[in-house]
Amino acid sequence: MRGSSRLITTAAVVLALAGAAGVWFWQSHHANKPMWHTSKVRKGDLTATITATGTVEPEEVVDVGAQVSGQFLEFGKDRNGKSIDYGSIVESNMLLAKIDTALFRAAVDLDNAVVASDEAGEAQAAANVEQMLAKEAEAEADWNRAQKLGPSEALAPTTYDSYKATYEIAKANVHMARAAVDSAKAATQQAKATLARDQKNLDYCTILSPVKGVIIDRRVNIGETVASSLNTPSLFLIAKDLTRIQVWASVNEADIGSIHPGQEVTFTVDAFPNRVFHGAVNKVRLNATMNQNVVTYTVEVNTLNTDGRLLPYLTANVNFLAGGATNALLVLNSALRWHPQKDLIAPEFRQSGNAPARTADEGGASGTPDTPAERRAAPSNGGREGGGGGGQEAVPVQMGTLWLAAGNFVRPLPVKLGVTDGTWTEVQGEGLDKGATVVTGIVSVEAGADEANPFVPQIGQRRGPTNAMPTRRGNGP
Repeated sequence: MRGSSRLITTAAVVLALAGAAGVWFWQSHHANKPMWHTSKVRKGDLTATITATGTVEPEEVVDVGAQVSGQFLEFGKDRNGKSIDYGSIVESNMLLAKIDTALFRAAVDLDNAVVASDEAGEAQAAANVEQMLAKEAEAEADWNRAQKLGPSEALAPTTYDSYKATYEIAKANVHMARAAVDSAKAATQQAKATLARDQKNLDYCTILSPVKGVIIDRRVNIGETVASSLNTPSLFLIAKDLTRIQVWASVNEADIGSIHPGQEVTFTVDAFPNRVFHGAVNKVRLNATMNQNVVTYTVEVNTLNTDGRLLPYLTANVNFLAGGATNALLVLNSALRWHPQKDLIAPEFRQSGNAPARTADEGGASGTPDTPAERRAAPSNGGREGGGGGGQEAVPVQMGTLWLAAGNFVRPLPVKLGVTDGTWTEVQGEGLDKGATVVTGIVSVEAGADEANPFVPQIGQRRGPTNAMPTRRGNGP
């Protein structure tokens, strides 16, 4: 019995030592070996876009208001014979609505009476002038005879003075009569001006369409009273031509430098999610707006709406085409953002200028712009804009770094960067070709070491391959 116990004890010790040796052997060969997360370089076409949200707006809108106050009695008829309403097609000078004319008609009638009275007064003043002229002639004749006789026994001095005074008074009365004529004429003109004003107000009770177009908004109902005082009340909103329409897009200030008139634009609306509409930039408005310290500019995009599908004020998802590449080498942006720790770089590249001295948490490869927007519109012809004329400076070449697996290490590959769509970026590099494998991150095996160790008991777990996902370190695609 004692010999059997010693044999069992010895066997247990041997098994324990063998297990410990196995654990040490497995860990020494597997625990520190890196596992790379990679992606392939592909060849294809790339379109760089700037995205924004906007609103579909009529190209030209006329706001029709009321210039007088009153109650609405009726609406006019559109060209189809129906009462004016939303969507009605109207012609220029077509009746839109009528306001109660009772007060304005009474004012016009009163003004007509005043004008007639003033015209009669003008005629009376003219007749009075003729009368005063006759009296002046009579007084002048008497005064002439008195002057021939002179003060004498035949003509008393008082009578002589009376003829003289009468003649002077007659002349003054003529001047007064003529002034009365001028006053009567002025009163007539004033009455006519008042009549013209009240007649215009009466005409304003009939509201006509100033342009040919479509009613997109009706803001008044029959029986409603509008008051026109300091502000003109808005009654109808007319779009002149809905076959030509605009999109007003709000573009962030970081992207506005890549927007220019004539630039191609595509957009979609939620009403027709499977249809892509096309347009072109008309202008960039300079009156920027700021909301929570974010500055945006309104960009006008012109587009045709011949089929009438686009309705005013739809929300549009706009894509400004900022650049593109055809049959180019493309890599995931995550491959350009990832940078290995120094101990993962092949020794011959650690001190080389090809290996930027960065840590993994710095993000971004050497020479890579800080944001995709900075590279979105970068030219693909070697980083320079064509022509070189006009005195413009060449755009500097944007550089980046890709990392290729070299056993347990990675080695850098400098590349030139082209356009990007936010996920893929055009690259050019010596020796880089379609299908090349680039590293985008490192998969840590420490988290799953105990599970993969065959010498550790799998208590409570199913033996064999597991579905556990490895922990990734670094930036994935």
